Amino acid sequence: MAANAPWLQRFQDSPMSKALSLVYEEYGEASAPALLILHGFFASSRNWRQIAKRLAERHHVYLLDMRNHGDSPHDPVMDYPSMAEDIVAFLKQQQLTKANILGHSMGGKVAMCLAFTQPDSINQLIVADISPTSYRHSFDNLIQALQELPLAALSNRKQADDLLAGPIPEASFRQFLLQNLVLKEGKYCWRIDLDIFAKTADNIIAFPEIDGIYTEKVLFLAGGNSEYVKPDSVFSLFPNAEIKTIDNAAHWLHAEQPVEFCAAVNAFLA
Repeated sequence: MAANAPWLQRFQDSPMSKALSLVYEEYGEASAPALLILHGFFASSRNWRQIAKRLAERHHVYLLDMRNHGDSPHDPVMDYPSMAEDIVAFLKQQQLTKANILGHSMGGKVAMCLAFTQPDSINQLIVADISPTSYRHSFDNLIQALQELPLAALSNRKQADDLLAGPIPEASFRQFLLQNLVLKEGKYCWRIDLDIFAKTADNIIAFPEIDGIYTEKVLFLAGGNSEYVKPDSVFSLFPNAEIKTIDNAAHWLHAEQPVEFCAAVNAFLA
């Protein structure tokens, strides 16, 4: 179980605290064990559909759009306590007393935060390629490049891709980001609110200070070519964690090695 987290009480006492009703997709039989999948920053449920379909052979999968992502509501508050509160509200809406939780990157931090705020709501916890720590990188240049994209001048998505090739040279990453570019009434616009992302990006690379430990078993899946999973920070808060490496995969290990990823998830949940 998790120790008390004073920062949670401070957050709940704040007038800014407001859980949002998240948009979601469902896969699998309703009688199967519940599994919530929480995506990362700039992603959405659509990035996890193929994984959800594979895992739905054994689980009732809820594929969520986190706040300010996908089709879920926007809110100027975006930090891990607020997103964890969204998950608590979602479980109540679905009348789930507890569920298996799988979180990747930002979603993994939300899941870890949930483990310390509502440990009784978690059956088993899987964290994909992230650690409970603050990172030094910045999203500022990335968000600025997206903000500077001349939306009114775009006539097709290829133009957007070409304009972003300079500041974002990796083609697959550009395509990932451009899933947030949508065509409405003949004009391109962002599905996400880039101003909110810019103002809250520091919250995403950070992690709340935690008092105590979570003593249940937790599976951390690490990409063999990624450096996001840091054993020291993992074991300091999750002493009974297991770290398993997915070879030939980087941060998007679920997309790069889906068979191995799902096999590891199923084996742990079994």
